[in-house]
Amino acid sequence: MKYFFFLMVGLLTVAASCSWNSGGKSVADIAKDTLRYQYKTFKQRAADCGTKPDSGCTVVMFKYPVFPADIALSDTVRHRTATLFGVYKKADTGFRQFADRFMKAYQQDMVNRNTKMIYTLQAQTTIVRQDSALVALQLSGYSFQGGAHGSSLTVFLNWNSKAHKQLRLNDLLIDNYKQPLDSIGEKIFRKQENLSDAEPLKNNYFFAKDKFSLNDNFLVTPTGLRFVYNEYEIKPYAAGKTELFIPYAQIKTLLRVNTVITQYHL
Repeated sequence: MKYFFFLMVGLLTVAASCSWNSGGKSVADIAKDTLRYQYKTFKQRAADCGTKPDSGCTVVMFKYPVFPADIALSDTVRHRTATLFGVYKKADTGFRQFADRFMKAYQQDMVNRNTKMIYTLQAQTTIVRQDSALVALQLSGYSFQGGAHGSSLTVFLNWNSKAHKQLRLNDLLIDNYKQPLDSIGEKIFRKQENLSDAEPLKNNYFFAKDKFSLNDNFLVTPTGLRFVYNEYEIKPYAAGKTELFIPYAQIKTLLRVNTVITQYHL
């Protein structure tokens, strides 16, 4: 099942792109591939794989786009893809270095546990959309290193292709946006989760101090900001990921003027 991961991520990304791009200003006139790119794949198999297929042994695999005209973006994508699961985050960590460390840990675990088990680590970065000022990317991954179950992640990267830097919420929203944005987000969240306005969050969620808060894992879309909470972030593992979509129409007073998203909400 794990090796259907890349196929499913690709299909879901296309579906999500269609879904989030609906409505509002005509996005057909905005969305243009202005940066050339090529997808590349790095794969490393464990020494004990032999002639086994990838589905039958320990494999590390990364798939990512390279942008020849934007070295800073390419470097950021490579590093973020290699370090998606939050380990080996040194600036010089590359796919080979990460894979070597992963395989070393795998081999040591097999010796310590005196057992045979298949580990896996897969990470893929895909382009959700592109226009003259923005490249929106989704990083998705799956990792299994023993234990009761594996772990999956979805992380977003919004890139200002004119300024050659990653976009943060404070690049798009006015100063002191956090409290009003959380207030709007909470209303959407409570409706989505079928919660009353007064129902406490501490019973079923992991918010700090039992107070709703948006994270900074967001994707810029033509109609609003899409947030994702990953496994264990605000809910138990069995509940999986939680998505929250905030339309620009609901945060008009919080939007800065003359940003890369102004073209969407004018």
